[in-house]
Formats: sequence, structure tokens, C-alpha cells
Amino acid sequence: MKFLPFVLLMMFCSVFGQDIRGIQLFNPQTNDESPIIGFNEQLILKFDDLSNGSNIYRYTLKHYDRNWQEDGLFFTEYANGSLNALIDQFEYSFNTNQAYTHYTLVFPNDKIQPKISGNFEIVVYKDSQSNPLFTKRFCVVENGASLGLSISRITDSRNPNINQRVEVQVVGKDQALMQNVNSVTLNVMQNNNPNTTIANLKPSSVIGNKFLFQQMNLTFPGNNEYYYFDNKNINHAFDMVAGAETIEGVNHTYLHPVWAFPLNYQYQPDVNGAYYFRRNDFGIERVVDKEGDYSWVYFALDSEKTDKEIYVLGGFNDYLASKENQMFYDENAKKYIAKIYLKQGFYNYILATKREDGGLDFGEINGSFWQTENLYQALLYYRPFGRNYDGLIGYGEFRTPVR
Repeated sequence: MKFLPFVLLMMFCSVFGQDIRGIQLFNPQTNDESPIIGFNEQLILKFDDLSNGSNIYRYTLKHYDRNWQEDGLFFTEYANGSLNALIDQFEYSFNTNQAYTHYTLVFPNDKIQPKISGNFEIVVYKDSQSNPLFTKRFCVVENGASLGLSISRITDSRNPNINQRVEVQVVGKDQALMQNVNSVTLNVMQNNNPNTTIANLKPSSVIGNKFLFQQMNLTFPGNNEYYYFDNKNINHAFDMVAGAETIEGVNHTYLHPVWAFPLNYQYQPDVNGAYYFRRNDFGIERVVDKEGDYSWVYFALDSEKTDKEIYVLGGFNDYLASKENQMFYDENAKKYIAKIYLKQGFYNYILATKREDGGLDFGEINGSFWQTENLYQALLYYRPFGRNYDGLIGYGEFRTPVR
């Protein structure tokens, strides 16, 4: 099933130069892919170093404003502890074709602790913070407000069957919050995807201790349920995997091609763009942190050639439309192909096109329907007079399908 031409295979070989893979950041209290915690909670960061060395990496934290822009705060204004700390908990891979060193960090910890709420980034580096190996976003939320979300179908003459409307009700827990309505804004995000965010909304009305966000423009394309694949058994065809093989000690996973432009909505359970590493050998569950193997995964789209740039995106690559995640057209196979080196497990993914303005369209290929189940996340930011940062005073989410 090797449907990629040799030239295209060589095109991707430079990816091996990027040694850090298999990055995860999650909340262990909920096993949730949304990295949002309160002050008394912790996150777990995991990643693999494919150079298979025993490097000692460092990390630090950065604080951002409500729109993920630099806010100019000094480290001592937003965190307690050291400016940087070591990531020194690691173990070597075992029983895998791809050798690697697996690193784990639980934070906040006694080395570094955020002391204010808001938007943060963990920066992992080896020699210099200005040259990070990678960064991951997370949020720290206060318990200052309760947020409830409701989702409904909304129609208009141009797009009668694709949009979902979000309404948010906020119940404040502090009188000071109610006296500073102009200091409150709301961001709403779909499926942990920063590309699908409506930001800086002011309350449409205030009733007692309630803020209501009922703007008619608080709408999102429903898009479609995510495509998925499962290669937890890396040597055999399984769920949405057409074939698998190992060539000179390197694993290859070939997915069934998907089709573009569906005409009708069909319900397919998904995990809203998330991914979970897993290895299972004929019923034997392995310790995926050190026994999960890596494979080249071949994504395929049945389509005629277009002038659009097409990308394979999901939580596993932070929805970043990079060259590594771009699909290229195979004239002989009449398919768009992407080849990405991934740790084995269960993945959701979506195919996005790039618009002329540089933004991404997540419904042009997959289709867009008001019935689609999506995760909506509402983040309430607060910056009263005299405060020099955007605090995150409340968080709410909605995962139920629209019916």
C-alpha cells in the first residue's frame, strides 16, 4: 500500500531533524485535553526526545493578556519561585523501533507557581529561553464567576444550515465584579482551536448579578465531526487504517482515504479534535509513555487538484498550518497526501483550507452542519481599574450536541 512516490517520501525526511515529539499537556483531574486549572490544581506535561539522549531540559512560564499578546509583566509579578526550573524526570523507551527518551513534568510545583490568573505559556528549552524547543498554552482560572452556555441552531438566508449560536450567562460571585462591568470581556472558543475564537465581547445586558452575552454575531460554523484513526496496534490494519508495514525498522501506517464535500450530515462520535496515545498488542495494554512506538502516518483525500492549500490539523499539532502538516497532490493516485510522524494511539483530525486572508476554513472540505457536536469554551476575563493584567475570573464549557 505504498502509494507515495519516492520523491514525496524524500520531501518529508527533514522532519526527523525535529527531535521533540509526542507532546501532551492535560489536566489529570479530568483527563481533559483542555489545559485550564484552578490555583489548587496541576497539569501534566509529557514529551519524547527522539535523539534518545539524557538531556536535562528547563522550563519557565510567561503570562499573556486576554488575546494572547505580550503584556509586559515581569516574572515576579505573575509567578513565585525560580525564573526557570529543571525537567529531570525521564525514562528510556523500551521495545520500540523508534528509540526515545520520555519526559514528564507535573506543575505548578514547589519550583514555580503562578500567583495570578489568566493566560500562560510554558516554555521548554535547553540552553536559552529565547530559543525554545516548544511552548504550550494553559490558563489559570479564579473562582469568581459561574458560566453557563447554551447552543442553538441559527439560520440566515445565505447559510441556512451550517451555523450554531452560543449564548452565555455569567453569575458573579463578588460585588466588586458587578460594579466593574466595563472591565469584563468574554472569549468563546470551539474545540480547543485558537483559530475558531470570538474574542473581546462585552455583556449584552446586566440583570442583578448576572451578565448575559446574547449577541447575534456570537455564531460559529458547525463544521463537521472529525475524521479519526486508531493505530494502537501498529502492525495491523485497524480502525480507519487500511494497512501497516515496517520497512528497515521504520513503521508506516496507511489510512483509508476520505472524501471531500459531504452533502448530508452523518453523526459520528468524536472527541472534538483530541488525541490519546495508546499501545495495545492483541489485548495486552502496554505502558505507552515508554512503549508507545512511532510511525509515519499517511493521510489521503480523494479529490481533483485545486488551487487551495490543504492541511491536516487537530489537537495533536495545535491546529498549526505548517509545511509538515500540509497535503500535496499525487497526480498518479488522484489524491492529496500528507505524511506525518506520530506516536501511536487514537487521533481526531480535520482537513482545513487556507483562505485568501490567511485564515483557515474548517468546513470547506469536511462540510459544515448545524447538527455537529462541538466543544464550546467560554473564558471570562477581568481587568478592573488599577490592575495591570487580564485575570481569568471564570470558565465554562458545553459538550452536548445540538438537537
